Amino acid sequence: MHPENPGHAPDERAVTVHQPTPVTPLLAAPLVPVQATTVPAVASIVLSDGRIVTGYAIEPAKPEPVAVKPPVSRAAVNIALGGIGFGALCGGLFLLTAFIAALTALITQLIILAAVLFGGYIALQILGTSSHSRGGSRTTVNIRKAVFKHNHFHG
Repeated sequence: MHPENPGHAPDERAVTVHQPTPVTPLLAAPLVPVQATTVPAVASIVLSDGRIVTGYAIEPAKPEPVAVKPPVSRAAVNIALGGIGFGALCGGLFLLTAFIAALTALITQLIILAAVLFGGYIALQILGTSSHSRGGSRTTVNIRKAVFKHNHFHG
């Protein structure tokens, strides 16, 4: 026999029983009494069949005022203004490139006109002196026998 457990065999083991620890309940938050600012008025209504209904008049709940928002957001307005500015810029750049192209064409035409006029002036200078139909003085060239002596011209 086991000395601690009389009446039990020595090969049996002792069983230990654990008791659960009770959990203390949480304390609820204290209730704060709400005091009414005014006592609502008692109203009586006479129905069509003669019954009288008495009760407190309840005001309908007023919704909180909502912040007034513009019908269009500021971001949308900024994007639209940016688009208008970009469109104006592109139009201005288009006009600038058209102006540069027109100026280039004008300068090219002026250069061609100057070349034609200068070429015409040179042609008149060259061809105008030998022309007999203009009524200018006639140049007479006498050709005589030329003598070459020692590679020199004697005329």
